[in-house]
Amino acid sequence: MARFVDTFVSAIVAGALISGLATTSAEARAIKWARSGDALTLDPHAQNEGPTHALSHHIYEPLVLRDHTGKAIPALAESWALTADPLVWEFKLRKGVTFHDGTAFTADDVIYSFERARQPTSDMKSLLSSVDTMTKVDDHTLRIKTKGPNPIFPSNLNDLFVMSKAWTEKNNAGKVQDFKAKEENFSVRNANGTGPFILVSREPDVKTVMKRNDAYWGKGQVPLDITEITYLPIKADATRVAALLSGEVDFVQDVPVQDIQKLSSDPKLQVNVGPENRSIFFGMNVGDKELKTSDVKGKNPFAEKKVRAAMNIIINRSTIQRVTMRGQSLPTGIIAPPGVNGYTKDLDVIPAADAAKAKTLMAEAGYPDGFSVTLHCPNDRYINDEAICQAAVGQLATIGIKVNLVSQSKSIHFPLIQRNPPETDFFLLGWGVPTFDSHYVFTFLYHTRTDKEGGWNATRYSNAEIDKLTVGLTQETDLTKRNQTIAQIWKALQDEVIYIPIHIQTLAYAMKPDLEIPVDISNQPKLKFAKVKK
Repeated sequence: MARFVDTFVSAIVAGALISGLATTSAEARAIKWARSGDALTLDPHAQNEGPTHALSHHIYEPLVLRDHTGKAIPALAESWALTADPLVWEFKLRKGVTFHDGTAFTADDVIYSFERARQPTSDMKSLLSSVDTMTKVDDHTLRIKTKGPNPIFPSNLNDLFVMSKAWTEKNNAGKVQDFKAKEENFSVRNANGTGPFILVSREPDVKTVMKRNDAYWGKGQVPLDITEITYLPIKADATRVAALLSGEVDFVQDVPVQDIQKLSSDPKLQVNVGPENRSIFFGMNVGDKELKTSDVKGKNPFAEKKVRAAMNIIINRSTIQRVTMRGQSLPTGIIAPPGVNGYTKDLDVIPAADAAKAKTLMAEAGYPDGFSVTLHCPNDRYINDEAICQAAVGQLATIGIKVNLVSQSKSIHFPLIQRNPPETDFFLLGWGVPTFDSHYVFTFLYHTRTDKEGGWNATRYSNAEIDKLTVGLTQETDLTKRNQTIAQIWKALQDEVIYIPIHIQTLAYAMKPDLEIPVDISNQPKLKFAKVKK
């Protein structure tokens, strides 16, 4: 079984390695890190969202980490393997680790954190849905029993952060923040992790300051060149770029596509470019009897497969790539990025834009004159997210779909998707796959919305057979059979056109020339690995 996991991870990273991470660099310094939006919260279990995890990775740590290539590496767990019992994983925890307040890290903290992450208000609970029991063997040995054989269980742990049981209980933060209801608890603005940086101050949507943890267990194993991080959300692209050009910030994570060439040619800057493990797509309310935001009453246009198929072929991904993204995207026909187990080129069929055929499908579905609907779009989360939505509005109009675009901050946008029931009929979403396995896509985006599964499925799509097959993936140990089931699920879902895939993002990081920060495939740069050059 352990061989299965090794093979699985090796296939993902294709031999990619980080070289020289432990090398001592020329000199250390403080940096100012800017990106388009802030973390939604510091509660590490409240939101399964990329920028939120990106910030948390500097303060908190998981048992298993992924480097910038996607390779699984030890973090708070030094090793992990299946026992003689195929249902039981054993984790050997790192010794000599302390939380920022000096408290020793033990198995009790892991069990407490994972139980916390399984609460109803946690957005991370689906990743632990296969867990049956957790047993402390000793302070640094933990055994986790799953409900059935789960050969990829460690892959679920990359963003499951460990909190101090004592600190969390002392500060009455045992209940995970209900982000959708805008609840607050002590962990929303305060933190106490084992990570390479210690929280100094937190002003949501303004700045977050962290200082280097000089007692960090990894000191000497990673560069740890950065002495202080000031994390600055700067929403406006022009302002963010101007701050870099003027020297006010040192590192810009979200480089606007229109500025990549200009910044790359500046001798005072360095730009690193690479693909992200994330697809961008539109989702539709296919399940309700009537759309709340449409002029069609008594029925739901999105429930008609031919309407969805028409939308899929009127969206011109090539135009979006060329005009909106300035070439910085990879058009796609599936919402699983390349490199994810289950993705195949045969599934990634990009339909040619065909207005005549789309109009015919609309007429056959009973909507020759189209209909109106509201599209909800974030404007501070993905690369050119609002511009992508604007492009789609114009393209959909050619087949009579009159779209009212509502563009707003991700802090407002995401709750519309996550509330139960969802409060959007049509929306833009991006999805990364930190486990590098299709199960992660199925369980969050296609599974029927329940207390534990389907947390981001705002489409109202519900298929009992797909749900059953999805759950079965966590228990199948035969790699061939498991991959056959994944292929079966994808074939059925692609035929249904529940989502309209647009593209895979390409990332660009811009920085001062003395910094070396590689593009992270999950877009979660971990600055303990950053190097400061002469």
